[in-house]
Amino acid sequence: MGKTIAYNPLDYPIYVMAKPVGAMCNLDCSYCYYLEKGELYRGQRSNRMTDEMLEKFTEEYINCQTTPEVLFTWHGGETLLRGLDFFRKAVALQKRYAKGRPIANSIQTNGILLNDEWCRFFKENNFLVGISIDGPEHVHDRYRKDKGGRGSFARVMKGIELLQKHQVEFNTLSVVNDYNAHYALETYRFFKEIGSCYMQFSPIVERWGDRPDGLELLPPGEFPDTEMPPWCVDPLDYGQFYCDIFDEWVCNDVGRYFVQMFDATLAGVVGAAPGVCIYGKTCGHAAAMEYNGDVYACDHFVFPEYKRGNIKTDTLVSMMLSPEQMAFGNAKRNTLPRQCRECRFLNLCNGECPKNRISKTVTGEPGLNYLCAGLQKYYAHVMPYMNYMAEELKNQRPPANVMQYAREHLNKK
Repeated sequence: MGKTIAYNPLDYPIYVMAKPVGAMCNLDCSYCYYLEKGELYRGQRSNRMTDEMLEKFTEEYINCQTTPEVLFTWHGGETLLRGLDFFRKAVALQKRYAKGRPIANSIQTNGILLNDEWCRFFKENNFLVGISIDGPEHVHDRYRKDKGGRGSFARVMKGIELLQKHQVEFNTLSVVNDYNAHYALETYRFFKEIGSCYMQFSPIVERWGDRPDGLELLPPGEFPDTEMPPWCVDPLDYGQFYCDIFDEWVCNDVGRYFVQMFDATLAGVVGAAPGVCIYGKTCGHAAAMEYNGDVYACDHFVFPEYKRGNIKTDTLVSMMLSPEQMAFGNAKRNTLPRQCRECRFLNLCNGECPKNRISKTVTGEPGLNYLCAGLQKYYAHVMPYMNYMAEELKNQRPPANVMQYAREHLNKK
């Protein structure tokens, strides 16, 4: 098995994604992994974080940080359903308990509820707004519909226009599925047109099955009678999606537009931290907290077996430093199958996200990432250009110099 890699949560700041309305949302996206988490709280009188819970979380979260700046991340469900007054209170509480420490806020939203008042608040308080949008209209509306079955694209675009009007910093978060994987360049160019300088693409990899808690989606592990939803992306299509975008980016857009995957790959090549947990050697330092204070190992592991406690009875430090959470973090590295440990791209991928390790290797060993073939396709394609940028950085030259090199080499193909 090789040397066991120790995971030390103190190597990272404690990061907790807060969900002020839990799984509640004004959309009904077909592929959403979080909507069904409401089943875990069926029968509760309210699914909104109380002011008392907000204050307790704010004070404890600030006090447990080991870095000067404290980052609050608000996620959903649809975060804006909690209302603007709640976030005004959140900012006021942050100022009260920060005692001079710098505070940053990021919030994820589908953008439909944005108006001038929201945007003024985000601008005045320096919020980074993440917009969930999958691409141009036919791409976005494929799966991102409201509860009446209507596409949401036009309403999301109105929200983006308001953010631009008020000069609010925003980035885009997109899901790569069975449909839009075939429209990579159209999607990438669309995001450039609407002013998204920072783009994140997340693949849909899920399995359906029966669970006693009412959930249909499954965590990694052996489960009988499972199937993958039809919107899951094919591994090779996923790899090609990134290859197509990369070829345009590396020829024209280095230093102007930023794609999270490309940044993480370059970081891996130069030996730096990837900046995103799924490509790190270990994980477990980023938890999710439901509206009632329940803390789970990760946003993608909101299952009863991954619950770490509740901040009403447990501290964030005790939950994040618990043996269960440390074992969870260590397992990302320590349970890699042999095929991964011997892979030439291990230092770039590190097995990707543990939630996607649902396949078997060529020898039948479990724990292989479902996306492996696509990731290998992507890494093999980009390595000459990543190595070129790494050499430029080493010699204190701009990595954007790669664009001329890329134009010459890609045009020959």
